[in-house]
Amino acid sequence: MELLRDIVIVLHLVGFALLFGSWAVEALARRIRITSTMHIGLTVALVSGLALAAPWGLDGDLNYMKIGIKLIVLIAIGAVLGIGAARQKREGAVPPALFWSAGLLTLVNATIAVLV
Repeated sequence: MELLRDIVIVLHLVGFALLFGSWAVEALARRIRITSTMHIGLTVALVSGLALAAPWGLDGDLNYMKIGIKLIVLIAIGAVLGIGAARQKREGAVPPALFWSAGLLTLVNATIAVLV
């Protein structure tokens, strides 16, 4: 059971890497746009995060406050990416505030994971 949980943790990290990595590539190339890789990373991080929040029969208790805050931040990232993608499709460009918010919120989510 511990091996399965470790695999889900790796998938969660891969989801974060896809989301933040694709955002960072666009930011460093000075292209303000939302890519499908960001959406895939968000989905992988969400699904694996929800799987990690399930009770695995471990001895310690889960930190439900941390799980709740990370879920709220992830939903906010999803909203920012969704709104940005819709505006990108409609107007041809993403507002810079939405683009930078996606990266900042992703970093906030990783910071909560590590420090809390």
